[in-house]
Amino acid sequence: MRFSKLFGKTLRQTPSEAEGTSHQLLLRAGMIAQEAAGIYSFLPLGWRVLRKIENIIREEMDRVGGQELSLPVLQPIELWLKSGRYASFGKSLFTLTDRKEHVLALGPTHEEVITELVHKYVQSYRDLPLLLYQIQTKLRDEPRPRGGLLRVREFIMKDLYSFDVDEAGLDESYQKMIQAYKNIYARLELPVMMVEADSGAIGGKESHEFMVITESGEDEIVYCSNCGYAANIEKAQSAKTFVPSRSPEQSEGEALNLEAKDLLPVKEVATPGAQTIEEVANFLGISPCQTLKAIFYSADAEFIFIVIRGDLEVNETKLKNVLKRNELRLASENEVREKGLVAGFASPIGVTLALKIVADNSITIGSNFVAGANKPGYHLKNVNYPRDFQVALLTDIALAKSGDNCPKCTGKLSSTHGIEAGHVFKLGTFLSEKFGAFFLDGNGTPKPIVMGCYGIGLGRLLAAIVEQSHDNKGIIWPLSVAPYQVYLCPLHLDNPEVSSAAEKVYQELQKRGIEVLFDDRNDSPGVKFNDADLLGIPLRLTLSPRTLQSRSMEAKWRTKKEAQLLPLGDATIEISRLLNTLQIKG
Repeated sequence: MRFSKLFGKTLRQTPSEAEGTSHQLLLRAGMIAQEAAGIYSFLPLGWRVLRKIENIIREEMDRVGGQELSLPVLQPIELWLKSGRYASFGKSLFTLTDRKEHVLALGPTHEEVITELVHKYVQSYRDLPLLLYQIQTKLRDEPRPRGGLLRVREFIMKDLYSFDVDEAGLDESYQKMIQAYKNIYARLELPVMMVEADSGAIGGKESHEFMVITESGEDEIVYCSNCGYAANIEKAQSAKTFVPSRSPEQSEGEALNLEAKDLLPVKEVATPGAQTIEEVANFLGISPCQTLKAIFYSADAEFIFIVIRGDLEVNETKLKNVLKRNELRLASENEVREKGLVAGFASPIGVTLALKIVADNSITIGSNFVAGANKPGYHLKNVNYPRDFQVALLTDIALAKSGDNCPKCTGKLSSTHGIEAGHVFKLGTFLSEKFGAFFLDGNGTPKPIVMGCYGIGLGRLLAAIVEQSHDNKGIIWPLSVAPYQVYLCPLHLDNPEVSSAAEKVYQELQKRGIEVLFDDRNDSPGVKFNDADLLGIPLRLTLSPRTLQSRSMEAKWRTKKEAQLLPLGDATIEISRLLNTLQIKG
């Protein structure tokens, strides 16, 4: 390809709308163009990268026995009502009405369609297992598209669905796909961390994400270096401990009683001006872990009273999941007052069970807590569960954080940020049961098909590579997905000897099947070198009057500082050998 004919232009300045490294570099390199919020065009260079990523994914899906098909973007809304996921996807689901007033959804994912399809064609255990996949456009009405390709409203995704006769079969398919994903990331030279994840609107009982670790990532990950435990912050757990402080007014014996869980009588104390957990703890000379915090939510319009230890925060994703609700928000001041509660001094003591109380299991770790007295300016000492109050639901709804104890070993948790580069789910049978996707086992007994689903967003994967592999000059593409393998960069093309030699090298490289971008522009060396670095093509070949004096050309890898001279007569042979060697290693 000749640069002078290439559609798209490189930019010296970063566009003002660019957010994050990958967004900035892909715009500057002329690989993508923004059409609207969360909607992008791929220009020829970016499209070449995307197609190479797609081919790697397709090869690995085919390698494990996946069968490729294509499912419709337009989906009857009845499928979403039948699955029960219309409400869980909420406003993220694009819908439209056709001329006959039928409502259709623009597919954000294809579990409903594929389950209905399998229901039509699978009758017997002999038809299973199946791995069916597609690489296709998805649409989701993201509330806050951002970060370029990292969070968009229209994107290309590989989604594979597994169908098995039992849980053991699902486990085998799940592990097979995990290995296929690891193979993909290895070929992309993209280091990832596999973490436990929340299943979200997709549903299912278990899921894992593959995270590219980078501080620019929008996902927080909690992990243990000691045992390897890792989870998305939405899913992460920690081992909760209770380390009370002894106030000046307490004897050593009273402090020991706290640790020994001797339950003391409830006592009201005045706490003037102390309303927050920190203020109350400081006023009484205790640790925040010795307090109980009250937080109020509206979950699908139902008022929820949350009780959690004062040193912990609520994980709203966990709370939403245990409540099985679609919409969750903090209750307003008016909603709290309407329930007769006093914010800052509230507790579950004396609260009617007609008000739904949900508690974190941290309230069982420790004793003799301080809680609100349900009147301004006062708190209660020595509050204990279940002696002094009851709850409708006791479970883990706490947010894990760096420094907490690992739930799997004696180590401490750390945190970092990452970009989700893939997600795998164990769906189980909830969709197959809803759609009647049953099979007859060896005894002729009908049983629901056990399902899994496995997704990779191609555009996000492309952006993650850039986030992981770049420098202050531009992108550094791995050879496996670079738009071109070689950047042919002749200098002073007005020199007939240079132009003739460059044209000859260009033709020879193409004959050897080497992908080459020929910079045939009459621009300065600085402009050409800057564009070569910005585009991130692995190997730059430079021809100039100086190199031609020694009948050679300069070869420089994008990842290295130094360059080397190759004899002009044997250069294309050596370049072909080097590229083939790198491809075999990759």
